[in-house]
Amino acid sequence: MATIETEDELPSEGPRFWTRDTLHQIVDRVLGQRQLIVVSNREPYIHRLAGEEVVCERPISGLVTALEPVMRACGGTWVAHGSGNADRDVVDKHDHFPVPPGQPKYTLRRVWLSKADEDGYYYGFANEALWPLCHVVYHRPAFVTEDWDAYARVNQQFAGAVLDEARNRNAVVLIQDYHFALLPRFLREANPDLLIAQFWHIPWPSREAFRVCPWGPQILDGLLANDLLGFHIRYHCQNFIDTVAATTEARVDAEASAITRSGRQTLVRPFPISVDIDGVSEQVRSPDTNARAAHLRQHLGLANQRVLLGIDRIDYTKGIPERLRALDRLLTLHPEHIGKIRFVQVGAPSRTRIPSYQALAREIEATVEEVNWKYAQGRWSPIIYRDAPAPLEDILAFYQLADVCVVTALHDGMNLVAKEYVAARPDGDGVLVLSRFTGSARELEQSLSVNPYAADEVAAAMHQALCMEESERRTRMAALRETIARNNIYRWAGKMVSDLGRIAARRILETAG
Repeated sequence: MATIETEDELPSEGPRFWTRDTLHQIVDRVLGQRQLIVVSNREPYIHRLAGEEVVCERPISGLVTALEPVMRACGGTWVAHGSGNADRDVVDKHDHFPVPPGQPKYTLRRVWLSKADEDGYYYGFANEALWPLCHVVYHRPAFVTEDWDAYARVNQQFAGAVLDEARNRNAVVLIQDYHFALLPRFLREANPDLLIAQFWHIPWPSREAFRVCPWGPQILDGLLANDLLGFHIRYHCQNFIDTVAATTEARVDAEASAITRSGRQTLVRPFPISVDIDGVSEQVRSPDTNARAAHLRQHLGLANQRVLLGIDRIDYTKGIPERLRALDRLLTLHPEHIGKIRFVQVGAPSRTRIPSYQALAREIEATVEEVNWKYAQGRWSPIIYRDAPAPLEDILAFYQLADVCVVTALHDGMNLVAKEYVAARPDGDGVLVLSRFTGSARELEQSLSVNPYAADEVAAAMHQALCMEESERRTRMAALRETIARNNIYRWAGKMVSDLGRIAARRILETAG
């Protein structure tokens, strides 16, 4: 197997090096004939019933936004939970469906979960235990034994699906996110020859915070069965290494960011995820997006208004109430903006079966009503709130309309909305207000950095953005776009594949020795 041995052997990493074609070349060169299998909870395409008709949708998901271009470039199989009410109607006898529909580039393998397991594994342990534990946003995690049992069962079920797809061949398995902390161990025990990598899309907490998890040792044991474990930023890598060093019997090489346990090494690396800036820019320039933007501007009464935009899942980590209260402060401190700006908040409902998410939705609605009542003048009110999933066409149109995009996540592994907004501004205009508690803030230095908990600070940044001279806006946006062009989604995938190639080469040498 050929492999790229050192960073020096990588082709030049200029702003446009990492493309779909070059990623495909690197995958072929590094992984050879190995089969590529991606695993995630969220599927890239969902089939739903609309009356008697079956419709196919792209879910609102940062993970799907990031990974789908990679799978289109590389091919392979994507294993995911079949969550649509018409998903079973379209698969073959192997639970396969070729995607994208009409222009298939890879295979979607759907896994079916019982309602009880979905409730315990996804709504329970993954999102009421691991999610708040890792985000540390003053929301107490709930550790329920039955939820943990369901989490383990579903991880074992996914292991069966992956092994069925691999069929004892040399395969590369790329596991996505916190839903599958146990999956690497199940796969490793069944097939030691698999090359396994996992990317943890959310933060990793401090070792003291992680200690409260009753099943912490099992989670670490599962993750240490990976050959490669990735996080968005080095800080989260270090938190993980510190956690392992403090709680397990393993040899930690801090300098090499490597952990050896039971004779097997796991490399821990930062891979800041991103978007396909060229693909997004092309979509935004299309006549359909321009027409959609014009329709939304007229339909929502945005003519002659400066537009501020928030786009999020309705989640307590995203800081939506905090940004609305900051808007309240902006209008109090700078009443000259009253009647001249609109804040468009798009909130896709999320995890609506969890009580804390239901309470958050009510809080957002109450805050919108309060701020709108306080400042309304005639037909004008400051906030337009759309609490429904928005199709990709609308999201791109909103990005095009927005003079300012406001991202106030309280804690986030990366936050791709910030990067999508920049990618969607090929016109070179627009201002990004960005929480310094996101992974994106480490890269997007020309944004206006804010503490989302400080309403006056966020309000001041909004005011600065609204009053910024065009020349400064364009200078900042050009620098942001250059950063994302250089560190795009193909670079993220290419760096992971390159590291996997080195691991595979080392295995061959160890076997030969």
